[in-house]
Amino acid sequence: MKTANTEEQKYIRAKKNVEKVKRFYSDFLAYIVVIPFLIFINLRFSPEFQWFWFPMIGWGIGLTFHALAAFNHNLIFGKGWEDRKIKEFIERDNN
Repeated sequence: MKTANTEEQKYIRAKKNVEKVKRFYSDFLAYIVVIPFLIFINLRFSPEFQWFWFPMIGWGIGLTFHALAAFNHNLIFGKGWEDRKIKEFIERDNN
């Protein structure tokens, strides 16, 4: 019974990860469509001040953190930290 529950948990976790990756790719697609449009608008109508850098850099930073989360690269806690903590809490509850 425990292996079935573990398999179900793995499936749920994998499904959540797939959703994160899908959201990242849709956000990335929006970024690569919108930023060139903003650059065009800026350079066409007010080339004396290049304001397009602000949304490009700000959105790019947010997109970078989104990618790190979507692809499970945790810079603070390291790889597998969440799984280790879950196991630790389960073991503590069992004792």
